Amino acid sequence: MTDASDLFREAQTRLAELTARAESGAFDGAIGLLVGALDGGGVIHAFGTGHSEAFAMEISGRAGGLIPTNRFALRDIVMHGDRDVEVLTGALEREPWVVDELMATVPVGENDIFVIASNSGVNGSIVGAALWAKEHGHSVIAVTSLEHTARVQPKHPSGTRLSEVADIVIDNLAPYGDTTLEVADGIGAGAISSITAAYIAQLLTLGVARTIADRGETPPMYISANIPGGDDHNSVLEDRYRGRIRRGA
Repeated sequence: MTDASDLFREAQTRLAELTARAESGAFDGAIGLLVGALDGGGVIHAFGTGHSEAFAMEISGRAGGLIPTNRFALRDIVMHGDRDVEVLTGALEREPWVVDELMATVPVGENDIFVIASNSGVNGSIVGAALWAKEHGHSVIAVTSLEHTARVQPKHPSGTRLSEVADIVIDNLAPYGDTTLEVADGIGAGAISSITAAYIAQLLTLGVARTIADRGETPPMYISANIPGGDDHNSVLEDRYRGRIRRGA
């Protein structure tokens, strides 16, 4: 087999397992929480750091996605807060102190819900954001690697992991270390969590949209801005959530 075939097999096996879980109803609880939040006028807040920010981008602000969604990121303490850009280092995601400053920049409403992704599920900012959400009365859905998080120590002073804070946990099925193929002694490649997380994000989005559509209602979905009428359609729906969702460059 070639490396491409091996990586395809690793991805295909995990995507097939996620599909089976979705079809068996394993995601129904998460979908129900998301629909309930939207029914109550809430917004879905998506958060991830490092490569897990790609998951948040799949949830919020993309064509074929839900409009009442908001993605926030560590850089918001510079973009919308008082910090200088020098604070944005790779180590910031591990720091618990950043959470209060970060959440002060996020337009959180009473009926909002949080979807937080982290492969390791132990960094201070990730666990801290989940704890902040719970302490303020919001439900949290976590997407994480259960295999990886069980084998590493939490970096938050609470000693807890994302999976231990969240109301619902979705396993992204990534192995410890994330890589699926060994290319040299002790050196891995073929990282998989971004692929499975993106699929999970789309399964959740589709599940919410289908639930709303099956009730005879029109789901609040983006259409591509690169097709005729896309901007007008999106702008009308975005106006309903003005001040509650941010769309950055």
